[in-house]
Amino acid sequence: MTAFTQACIEANREISTQLKENFDLSLLEKSTIGAGGDISKRADLLAEEIFVKYLGQYGTIESEESGIIGEDTPSIIIDPLDGSANFASGFPYYGTSVARLDEEGKLSSAVVCNLINGDLFVKEGNGKPMMRHLHNDTWQQMSDIEEPEVGIFEKAYAHPEIAAKLLEAGYKFRSPGATALSLAYAHSVSFFLFMGHARLYDIVAGIALCEGLEVIVEEDYVIVSQSITVAKDIESMIRRSKV
Repeated sequence: MTAFTQACIEANREISTQLKENFDLSLLEKSTIGAGGDISKRADLLAEEIFVKYLGQYGTIESEESGIIGEDTPSIIIDPLDGSANFASGFPYYGTSVARLDEEGKLSSAVVCNLINGDLFVKEGNGKPMMRHLHNDTWQQMSDIEEPEVGIFEKAYAHPEIAAKLLEAGYKFRSPGATALSLAYAHSVSFFLFMGHARLYDIVAGIALCEGLEVIVEEDYVIVSQSITVAKDIESMIRRSKV
């Protein structure tokens, strides 16, 4: 494990403590519109502050909340609180996302953490995606769940026509509302689908964790699946809906 990954882990531990054990209602207060276009809450900015404290020494950071933090070309991309609307609503599905780029702009590290159950997903360099618990040092290689029964369709509420086509075709799905985190679980579901323009903060770390899966990234949708047949079937539904 690199020093950068360890710093990400320490940052996640502190964020988890601040948002769960030290929770107070002021964390839900709204601030300014963030660089990603959403309204930042105090919880978002607190998580960002913690990441900057731990990761600032490793390069310039581009954050969904404050934009570019530093003076050089950004080499670290973070979503300090992935699923912040879930956090604000007391819905237990939110986490963090960190991606680090090398000098050539290629992804060198990806770390996604589920702050609710402590699932930690990591990919370093050319290594295989690995996972462990935030408070446990035992790593295991990420592997596919055989015959998963449900998929994940993020932004399903905004695309009822696609949702209807999936249901007609017999695809069951959930829409939990934290894109990077949902991508991290792509090995465990029948498919992942995101409709709309995916921002770097949303997908760059999560996509890195999908190694070995069929991945389709287009301007207005992202599809991931264990099965190329399923991925192409869903893409066909999307294309037919545009006609």
